Amino acid sequence: MALSIRKKVWRVSEIIRKEGVIPAMRAVVRRLRMGPARYVDVFRHYGFALPHVLPALPGAVREGTLLWFIPDFNVGSGGHLNIFRTIWHLEQMGYTSTIVIGNPVMHQDAEQARDEICQHFFPLQAEVLLGLDALPPCEFALATGWDTAYSVRAFTGARYRLYFVQDYEPHFYPVGSESVLAENTYRFGFFGITAGGWLAQKLAHEYGMTTHAVGFGVELERYRRLPRREPEIRRVFFYARPPTPRRAFEIGLLVLNAVWERLPDVQFVLAGWDTAGYHIPFPHLGCGTLALDDLPDLYSQCDAALVLSLTNASLLPLELMASGCAVVSNRGPNVEWLLNDDVVTLAESSPEALAEAVCALLQDNERRRLISQKAEGFARAQTWDTVARDFEAGLLRARAQALRGVA
Repeated sequence: MALSIRKKVWRVSEIIRKEGVIPAMRAVVRRLRMGPARYVDVFRHYGFALPHVLPALPGAVREGTLLWFIPDFNVGSGGHLNIFRTIWHLEQMGYTSTIVIGNPVMHQDAEQARDEICQHFFPLQAEVLLGLDALPPCEFALATGWDTAYSVRAFTGARYRLYFVQDYEPHFYPVGSESVLAENTYRFGFFGITAGGWLAQKLAHEYGMTTHAVGFGVELERYRRLPRREPEIRRVFFYARPPTPRRAFEIGLLVLNAVWERLPDVQFVLAGWDTAGYHIPFPHLGCGTLALDDLPDLYSQCDAALVLSLTNASLLPLELMASGCAVVSNRGPNVEWLLNDDVVTLAESSPEALAEAVCALLQDNERRRLISQKAEGFARAQTWDTVARDFEAGLLRARAQALRGVA
């Protein structure tokens, strides 16, 4: 027994050494879920990637109907928020949507799932279906994540198959089966509607997809500049999400510590996740996960924000900018399709370059004020109404392209 425990501890240590703490934690959780006497059933978890057919229920296809294949959701998921927001806007335009949770993990009742969407996201008219057994025919079937793309490929009841791509998902995983299975979906021949130009260009050039980019918007009724209560105190906000590697939590801590060593009077505010279990040497306020309505005031009390994105850009910079907070982010085409040097401070993705950028912004009040004003105007010009109209234009392009192909 002792030898077995030592062997397990050694395995976890090796994962930590080779891949980091977060992958090791995930491996432990997966093993605990399997229990002591169960085998790993690869076919149960990944069998969806094999060729199969999903037939539709009998019936005619009605124009303007959409079938959204989504992963199951948690309240607070940003990717799902964008999906449900898009569905809501399209409903206002006269489209009819049905939401399909093909692999329900969090929900076992369709009405409960629908109630949560209406309560925590948007008051949708859309029906919610659990499982893949009774799917209605539709004009547009949309994949919204790499695993859902396999269901859309198999579904026979859609006139047009599309892929709403919000990020480059192969980079969510170490090189292995999941990264390859995710990458393969970009070769399915779907029409891609992408969150931003970086993804549109990448998927078109590397995978031959036909793509249509839509931008990001800001909820202007929520995110706005609020009165500053203690303007004499310099504050830096950091979007801290340790379980999301693409947000570069570890680099962010190194940056903030370097800023604190140079400017010890600066206050730091961390939000996005509970960071209580991490050694953070500099004084800070750890806010954890906050309600959306609490964010505008928090952002408005900060002079600068550090938001790092190693894959596609986040919505957060626009929301911070609309609240009057100057933003520092990393350079790269994945970010610069949205942000530019006129409205944010961009730096290379090294701790020293980013720390220098934050310090320079904090030490130049006039420059920070000008950038903040330009950024606020820029952010407030990005509306979700415009994004929704662009999304509809993508649907119409997909329809027209397919009709031309038939002709």
